[in-house]
Amino acid sequence: MRNIIYGINLTIDGCCDHTKFSGGEETLEYFTDLMRDVDLIIYGRKTYQLMVPYWHEIAMSQSETKAENEFAQTFNDIDKIVFSQSLDDVEGNARIIRSNLAGEILRLKQAPGKKISIGGVSLPRELISLGLVDEFHFLIHPIIAGEGRRLLDGTGLPQKLDLKLVDSIMLKSGCIALHYLKM
Repeated sequence: MRNIIYGINLTIDGCCDHTKFSGGEETLEYFTDLMRDVDLIIYGRKTYQLMVPYWHEIAMSQSETKAENEFAQTFNDIDKIVFSQSLDDVEGNARIIRSNLAGEILRLKQAPGKKISIGGVSLPRELISLGLVDEFHFLIHPIIAGEGRRLLDGTGLPQKLDLKLVDSIMLKSGCIALHYLKM
């Protein structure tokens, strides 16, 4: 069965608002490496509309830094699914699924292939509460945001989720990459 992985940038105080991070080459290299074991990315509408056009343009133009171009190309080559009731169409190697989130995710997990990556906040919240996320990759930035969207605000987990730390990496930037598996 394929694993569903969730990778996200966080501040020390749990903020996941992408406008609070400086990013940088190391961050992109970390997520590029993570994406090499993935052959499907699943997003909700908002994250799809934020990520796909931006990175697609960079993948086509190869006009940014080496790290940005490499991430863009890796990201662009991976098939995508968007869970959305309101989106009319998607571009390139993406398709829309409109209903039965849990059933569709279980079907995808059972299909042959590499890992499945999920992104954003709302969709992963739902999948975490359904117990469908197998791996967590948190990139903790040395920032205390003090405000902004928090990862699991408003999520009512049916029970606590025990995780096992399987790897940690300290980046030169001071970011710490933590890799956990669901127990």
